[in-house]
Parts: sequence; structure tokens; C-alpha cells
Amino acid sequence: MIKQQLLVFILRWVASSLGMFLCISWFGTVNSAESFSAPWLLYIVAGLIFSLVNSFIKPFIKMTALPLAILTMGISTAVINILMVIITIYLLPGVEMDILGAALSSLILSGINTLLNLIVG
Repeated sequence: MIKQQLLVFILRWVASSLGMFLCISWFGTVNSAESFSAPWLLYIVAGLIFSLVNSFIKPFIKMTALPLAILTMGISTAVINILMVIITIYLLPGVEMDILGAALSSLILSGINTLLNLIVG
């Protein structure tokens, strides 16, 4: 059971790392002076941070914002997803992204996570 959960987390981490690679490459800017020495390490850490933010912070925010989600018929969920990307980018040294980039990134990462959920179950 624990091995399976660990394997699922590692798969999500890898998928998030690939997704963050795409999103940061397309919509963000990396200041190499403030960032990691190896570029691939940045995306691995970005995927880990995004996975941890989605695992620990997102459920708390969704539970807190449940009345707002009911009132807006679920539109606030999109805002929460954008917020998770913004938190991840904020925690990464030397990476910047604007709000539009975060919104597009949340769509891409949501699509990747949906595909992974279909595969993993």
C-alpha cells in the first residue's frame, strides 16, 4: 500500500516536472544567476514543489473556499489552480511568470494531471 502510494507520488512528481518544464519554458523567465547551476535541477525541484503544494496546500484552500465554489458554480477552482502555480513560481529561485502565464500553466498542468489520473486511476 505504501509502496503504491510512493510510486504514484513519484509518477506525479515526474509528470509535474515535465509540465513545469513546458510551462516555465513557454511562459516564464529564468534568471540563471539566481537559479540552480544545472537547468534540469530547476525543473525537478519545480515539479517537487508543485506536487507538494498540490498535496498539502490545495486541499486546505479548497476546503476553506467551498462556499465560494458553490456560489460561483466551480469557477473558483480555476482561481485556486492558478494560485497553486503562482505559489510554486514564488518558491522557485530565479523564476518569474506573469498572471497570464500562470493561468495558461494551470490549464496545461491540469491537463497533464487529468491524463495521469486516467492512467494511474
